[in-house]
Amino acid sequence: MTTIEKLANHDPSTRVEEDSLGQQSVPASALYGIQTQRAAQNFDITGTPISHFSELVRALAMVKYAAAKANHQLDILSDDKADAITDACLELIEGAHHEHFIVDLIQGGAGTSTNMNANEVIANLGLVKMGYKYGEYRHLHPNNDVNCSQSTNDVYPSAARIAIIFSARALKQAVSQLQRSLEAKGQEFSEILKMGRTQMQDAVPMTLGQEFHAFASDLGGETDRIEHTCQQLCEVNLSGTAIGTGLNAPSRYADLVIKELAVVSGLPIRLAVDLMAASSDMGDFVTFSGTLKRLAIKLSKLSNDLRLLSSGPRTGLNEINLPAVQPGSSIMPGKVNPVIPEAMNQTAFQIMGTDMSVTMAAEAGQLQLNAMEPLIVYNLLNNSRMLEKSIRMLDKLCIQGITANEDHCAQYVERSIGIVTALVPHIGYDNASRIAGIALHSGLGVAELVRREKLLSDEQLAAILSPSAMTTNL
Repeated sequence: MTTIEKLANHDPSTRVEEDSLGQQSVPASALYGIQTQRAAQNFDITGTPISHFSELVRALAMVKYAAAKANHQLDILSDDKADAITDACLELIEGAHHEHFIVDLIQGGAGTSTNMNANEVIANLGLVKMGYKYGEYRHLHPNNDVNCSQSTNDVYPSAARIAIIFSARALKQAVSQLQRSLEAKGQEFSEILKMGRTQMQDAVPMTLGQEFHAFASDLGGETDRIEHTCQQLCEVNLSGTAIGTGLNAPSRYADLVIKELAVVSGLPIRLAVDLMAASSDMGDFVTFSGTLKRLAIKLSKLSNDLRLLSSGPRTGLNEINLPAVQPGSSIMPGKVNPVIPEAMNQTAFQIMGTDMSVTMAAEAGQLQLNAMEPLIVYNLLNNSRMLEKSIRMLDKLCIQGITANEDHCAQYVERSIGIVTALVPHIGYDNASRIAGIALHSGLGVAELVRREKLLSDEQLAAILSPSAMTTNL
């Protein structure tokens, strides 16, 4: 019995493992090992472990599965080791054992702790399948076997790319559903005439339906943009190992591992043209972050508009009613606040701010590696999830339940000076400006003043100021 085994037997709730820095106790029931334990002790920063993002755990398992398959085909891994590794990976892909991925997402080492967490969990799962105990790594080693032909520097970014693509699926679905809800409101409000506004001042008439159709159209291309950036993320540096030279990866490994990864992930994974450049370049991550920021800006502007249009109820615009989801004040009875758009705004601000963090982390790469990848991965996975959840909240708890104050909208149009713009082609700019000035100071209506000065007949006014004439160019 070795010294390590004797120490482990001394406390049945722990086992002792050893690495290049010495020995350390690990919980006996833990699938992870000593390097994961050290990382958990070193990095207690966000309180967000790898397991918080199941997409990342599944993506890591897919990379390890593909590597084991490729190594087996090249006779580097024996049948029993390859089977043990791939079986363990499949369990992780199916969602099991994720609670053993305990390392904080923010960590030094360019993702080494994340990679080792995966290596140790897979090794210990594999050991059990082979009939051994946790920690008996001489039979299946986290580095020699699970990490064979790999480095953190090609595993981590490759898994991160796949995880981000997975996270984007739910986001795309949420955006599409929100767009459909906005289009439905556009149809529902298609006959409601209201005033358009520019620079917070009366402009020209429009319909409330047109306003909501514009909201929907503004989101129209966002799912395509997300998909396009996901296609860019399908290009990986797997097989480049430490710096892109492929050291310790055998010939033919690159083709085999990429093919296996494409199969297990179901994605059109392809090998980067220049593995050395791909090992340090974060450009695709920056592009994805920018796409999220663009979407966040649009959603924040939409939320701003909803809050303005529903402001009041007595002293604001009060053109629409947002669903009341909770009391709005601890001191003012009956007050209801636009809490759902406000929450959407705050999510958007977070996305915009962390886009700068991603930008700075991408710029901070040095020579053949970017050690700041964990911050990039954490922010992109978190931002994608935050956006998806916030969009579903906005859609379900706000957009779908919006109602219109049709009479209030009509009153604004009737009292507005902005309708004078429609008369310019018929009475001239100077006359229109004069009429607008008189209306502003006298409180009289534009149509009434035009009739009084006999600039147009009643029939002409009715045709020019009809809702259809003022809200469409057809």
